[in-house]
Amino acid sequence: MPPVVINVNNADDPRDVVHRAVQALAEGKLVAFPTETVYGLAASALCEPAVNRLLEVKRRTVAKALTLAIKSADDAMDYVPDISPLGQRLARRCWPGPVTLVLDDAHPDSVVKQLPEGVQKAVKPERTVGLRVPAHPVILSVLRLLAGPLTLTSANRSGAAEAVTAQDVVKTLGDDVELVLDDGRSKFGQCSSVVRVGRRGFKVLRTGVISESTIKRLSDLMVLLVCTGNTCRSPMAEALMRQKIAAKLGCTVEELEDRGVMIASAGIAAMSGGRSSPEAVRVLAERGLDLSRHESQPLSERLVRYADLILTMTRGHRDAIVAQWPDVAPRTTTLCRDESDVADPIGGPQELYRRCAEQLDGLLDAWVDELDFSNPAEHGLDD
Repeated sequence: MPPVVINVNNADDPRDVVHRAVQALAEGKLVAFPTETVYGLAASALCEPAVNRLLEVKRRTVAKALTLAIKSADDAMDYVPDISPLGQRLARRCWPGPVTLVLDDAHPDSVVKQLPEGVQKAVKPERTVGLRVPAHPVILSVLRLLAGPLTLTSANRSGAAEAVTAQDVVKTLGDDVELVLDDGRSKFGQCSSVVRVGRRGFKVLRTGVISESTIKRLSDLMVLLVCTGNTCRSPMAEALMRQKIAAKLGCTVEELEDRGVMIASAGIAAMSGGRSSPEAVRVLAERGLDLSRHESQPLSERLVRYADLILTMTRGHRDAIVAQWPDVAPRTTTLCRDESDVADPIGGPQELYRRCAEQLDGLLDAWVDELDFSNPAEHGLDD
């Protein structure tokens, strides 16, 4: 029987499309989904017969692992409870998106161990598990309604060209798939990048949409310093922290990004493109630091998501960030360990800025001593 093909853009109610896909998966059927990379063939990971049939349709053995599609980067902790900081960083920055992360699966509390035995063999034949959060609203909506993850692979026979349209899926798989969701041509038209992540290093196993050089940048440690207007305290702290880290690593400030370290600053009420206050520029010039080219930027969802550590000048700043993005609470803290505030020198005399810089200088030392500045791009998987 030929598959049912539904054009998601012509549907009267997109929710009906999602519910039909959820029902089909719950009934053990195979569903072809559009993703941002290529069309994917999915089965419920809770249904072993469906996963076995997916392997048969794909014409491959369990020796080559199927990917698990999950709802969000936060869910990765359920599947790999001891995921490394590097793994958390890449998941947070790459998902939803065209990257599959291959992670160690050795933790006794992993929910992978709750999947049917045959499914476990299909998704972790070598004690690793591949996870991905596809960047397509339809499959993400389905994942949010399902009780478990999806096993996901490209919607083609092994060795055949990838399907980049629903018509490709029907032509290639025919009666072997029950439901095909049609959203036109895939955005990228090529497979996801596959990255094996260890404790401190990574290896690109397959270069897809995201290049290895981009993965390297995404693996960098990022510290974000936040104040109100991003013209005084946070840019001074940013410049001072750059100077301290460069000294610790034995490199120049300009070489920090090549060493896998990014330091940035922003303001919760900042205007884009504003300049540092003249007093702040003069005070840091006394320390050999140039703030004259600094441009203020408002705090954004992207900056918050990318940051490994967010250091705020006051408790009020921290509370405002956590109120808007509750999930970043574990990564957000005041620069002062006792949660006291760094006083705002705005509008005051230059001496007040000088005292502020001295306070920042002392507070930053402990943070620099504690942070791990090892460059993931320079480490092997077993380092």
